[in-house]
Amino acid sequence: MTAPLPTMAASPLPPPDPQFVLRGTQSAVHALHFFGGARGQERPLLLSGSLSGLVHIWSLQTRRAVATLDGHGGQCVTWLQTLPQGHQLLSQGRDLKLRLWDLAEGRNAVVDSVPLESLGFCRSSVLARGQERWMLAMPGRGSEEADSSPRPLLLAGYEDGSVALWDVSERKVCSRVACHTEPVMGFDFDSQKARGVSGSAEKALAVWSLDEQQALQVCRTHELTNPGIADVKIRPDRKILATAGWDHRVRVFHWRTMKPLAVLSFHSATVHCVAFATDGLLAAGSGDQRISIWSLYPVRSDASTPLLGHAEGGEVGAHALA
Repeated sequence: MTAPLPTMAASPLPPPDPQFVLRGTQSAVHALHFFGGARGQERPLLLSGSLSGLVHIWSLQTRRAVATLDGHGGQCVTWLQTLPQGHQLLSQGRDLKLRLWDLAEGRNAVVDSVPLESLGFCRSSVLARGQERWMLAMPGRGSEEADSSPRPLLLAGYEDGSVALWDVSERKVCSRVACHTEPVMGFDFDSQKARGVSGSAEKALAVWSLDEQQALQVCRTHELTNPGIADVKIRPDRKILATAGWDHRVRVFHWRTMKPLAVLSFHSATVHCVAFATDGLLAAGSGDQRISIWSLYPVRSDASTPLLGHAEGGEVGAHALA
């Protein structure tokens, strides 16, 4: 007699592949930012900042760089953000310079520059107020006077693993909560749910909330397989979030439940940054000098508008609330 063959367990589905990959940064990618670009374009443009100090502007239609900006003296670009008008770009580098670029009508010119005091990993943050006026929070050692009416609030993450809420006009901390035992490397905040998520060098994500009395509290932590989160982004429709891992992986979670949804294991080096476009596209930048573009869990047509300016960093990160 012959024994029956054992029943084989169903094989797990393979991880998805990127929709496409952008190459040609010539060094590790440390910053990513989507923006609308010129009128008539079907897809957003993608900005990337590299270890070699270059900013590339990518067309997702041709999948090639349409412009290269060189304004940081070969020092790593750590943060990129377009202003509300859409044709002005802020770039921050390890050269202790914050550059303002004019991108209108094909121009790629630096029109202003602000010196920075801190060489740490802190990234700046823009608080949008309209088409003509905006406020910028940037790293520094001192405290400067600011025209800050009405009353803006700012979230910041620190090297001691805490997250603090600042009253900018009063220049004081309203609330502070210990989220991690290692430095906060990246975080994002959902202003509609009054809830944020942060990652650090440890093996856990922290989810925390802000109540009506402006008090921060940790809601829960989510354990990870490997330590080290370099960046965290919530998608503009607040359905999912993505993390950039030191273990070369991008992890995707359901934002309301923190249920793991996908592990994207395309890259061969640390993933330094992730970014979402308003249409749901996800970009990931890595030390392997590649940018992967993913289409996951399509955004519904009734998705809300994206959050306002956000930034994060190892020494201190900031998120402008209002």
